[in-house]
Amino acid sequence: MKELVSTIFRRTNWNPLKALAQWVIDEGIRVQQIPAPTFAEDARASYVSEQFKKFGLLNVSIDDAKNVYGLLKGANRSVPATMVLAHTDTVFSAETDLKIERKDDRIYGAGLGDNSMGVSGMLGVAKWLYDTQTTPSADIWFVASSCEEGLGDLKGIRAAYEKLKDQIGLVINLEGLAYGHIYHAGIAVHRLHITAKAEGGHSWLHYGRPSAVHGIMELGAQINRLNPPTKPRTTYNIGMIEGGTAINALGTEASLWLDMRSEEQQSLDKLRQQVHLLINAVQRKGLTFEVEVVGSRPAGSISSAHPLVQGALATLSQLGLRGALETGSTDGNIPLADGCPTVTIGITNGGNAHRLDEYIETKPVHDGMKQLITLTL
Repeated sequence: MKELVSTIFRRTNWNPLKALAQWVIDEGIRVQQIPAPTFAEDARASYVSEQFKKFGLLNVSIDDAKNVYGLLKGANRSVPATMVLAHTDTVFSAETDLKIERKDDRIYGAGLGDNSMGVSGMLGVAKWLYDTQTTPSADIWFVASSCEEGLGDLKGIRAAYEKLKDQIGLVINLEGLAYGHIYHAGIAVHRLHITAKAEGGHSWLHYGRPSAVHGIMELGAQINRLNPPTKPRTTYNIGMIEGGTAINALGTEASLWLDMRSEEQQSLDKLRQQVHLLINAVQRKGLTFEVEVVGSRPAGSISSAHPLVQGALATLSQLGLRGALETGSTDGNIPLADGCPTVTIGITNGGNAHRLDEYIETKPVHDGMKQLITLTL
């Protein structure tokens, strides 16, 4: 694999790459300026579709899940294709201020790194292949997926992978802020919306009667006392709490949103069972709980010795960087769980993801694109 990567580096004309890197940065900003909250990626999907057509991709389409597809035919169409994938949605609402600020080597903008740069990196590969008239050895399916973030629960890649799984042999998934990192394992994720219900009443006249707010707080406190293992790494987070109607009213309804994750499915299942035991313990006459599963991401992995992982590591090594192997929760979970070789790599570095002051660094983009193009070829 090292020899193959070295050969691609030597034989490839990298002269257009400097201009391409700047194009990818500018394109990332253009993508970022189009609001794309999870479940409302329509405008961004339409834009990506037009770009796919511009760069000569075939069979360009948008499906019911708001995924965008484009095919580049390879020299040998009898071998499995590569899927190059990036999600279009963002955690930010449509009303979010998307202003861009530049400071030295950084560009600030909500959603710019996660995942507008991933999308522009994917488009950059298509542009580079088109401009250099390079025909890949096998077909490449470019896919801009929806619903990767939050409650989207990977709806987009689930549909896209189901559609293309018989045609593809591996997946390269792109996240804007992960340059230098290679995600070869997808962690298991389970998310619950837990709602407490009670009769309610007046805080003075009916004192002692169960309150849904008190009940959900009691459950949250019990969950917070859980001590999940560090190996395999297992975590939980109560991300949101809602409920109640007035300061002087016993709550009739209150809820919390619980995120649970683990590197191994068995550990996640054990944590989930512990939470359900706590719910049963807190529940009593006049206080009931309803549990809704709002997210479930399967685990999956490939060995660090797999040629795809070794190819990603060798590519970074050619760029003078020692790649770091990682686990995480991305669109890559779905193909990995089905046994399809998948890695998630990045376009650049940055920070403050999911915050309004999210930023990217511009200098790594050049090498980030060189990495992506090499690995794709």
